[in-house]
Amino acid sequence: MTSSPVNTTLLELKQLTCERDQRCLFTGLQMSLEGGDIVQIVGPNGSGKTSLIRLLTTMSSDYQGDILWQGQSLVDSRLDYLNHLLYLGHLPAVKKALSARENLAWFSGMSQGHTQLDLDKALAEVGLEGFENVPCYSLSAGQLRRVALARLHLTPARVWVLDEPFTAIDVQGVKRLERLLAEHAAGGGLVVITTHQTLNIPGIKPLNLLDFQADEQYYENAEGWHNG
Repeated sequence: MTSSPVNTTLLELKQLTCERDQRCLFTGLQMSLEGGDIVQIVGPNGSGKTSLIRLLTTMSSDYQGDILWQGQSLVDSRLDYLNHLLYLGHLPAVKKALSARENLAWFSGMSQGHTQLDLDKALAEVGLEGFENVPCYSLSAGQLRRVALARLHLTPARVWVLDEPFTAIDVQGVKRLERLLAEHAAGGGLVVITTHQTLNIPGIKPLNLLDFQADEQYYENAEGWHNG
């Protein structure tokens, strides 16, 4: 579990503008994301939630403005940032031919020093005790999601970017995940999340992309796209 100072700025979004298919999704996005924060990206479909996730995970560099990691532009600090990032996407990304334990070993990398006991404990934490050796093609959608979420119990990453992590999770699984996110933040970690779930976690900071929609002046002046 992360144990780092809270209230330390980890990521800064500086006047971010993102365009897709000749349409501006958001512009002038400005926010500091600190250790201890749980930031929920909100907005209707098409408002740019997925595009912002792609920027925050460095899968895309098609933006104007800058993203800073601990005061340095991601253009210069990308590798260091990725060493501190765990991203879980909308799909569980589980290899169905492998067992739950084998998937977790592959995800975490045995080079990190995790033992079979560590892996089995992580699976038990997400409610998969007794399913360690079951091939994932035999698991339900909710169980596949839990295999992916078990990574959160093993990673030293300080920044978690989670895209709809509550999909197919039952009520008890939701409570467990909420508790884990709160613990990560309390230890100085940063959580950035998209979800349709109403979260029962105090102090969540909303990032509403509707607050950063473009006006007509943008279309008259837009230029200088960053492709770092």
